[in-house]
Amino acid sequence: MATILTHRYVVSDPQLLKGEPIIQGTKTTVRAIVELWRLGISPEEIPSHLPHLALAQVFDALSYYSDHQDEINHYIELNRVPDQLVHPAVKR
Repeated sequence: MATILTHRYVVSDPQLLKGEPIIQGTKTTVRAIVELWRLGISPEEIPSHLPHLALAQVFDALSYYSDHQDEINHYIELNRVPDQLVHPAVKR
């Protein structure tokens, strides 16, 4: 059963993505939204990249991140592509 966290749109369900926080009703992770934001995409622009999300959901995900940075940073690290697997043409 999904657990509604302290944020309106963010839930965690052990049966979906092993409990990683997602936007309710989607499989979009808070991590994905944070990573777009870290790339320099403004919160207002993120729904154009993820059109199934409303701006309120994006802001709630970023608010959740602000309250749970260690948790989300852990998920980001778990999903990071190792440097040796990144093609040289796309390395920073």
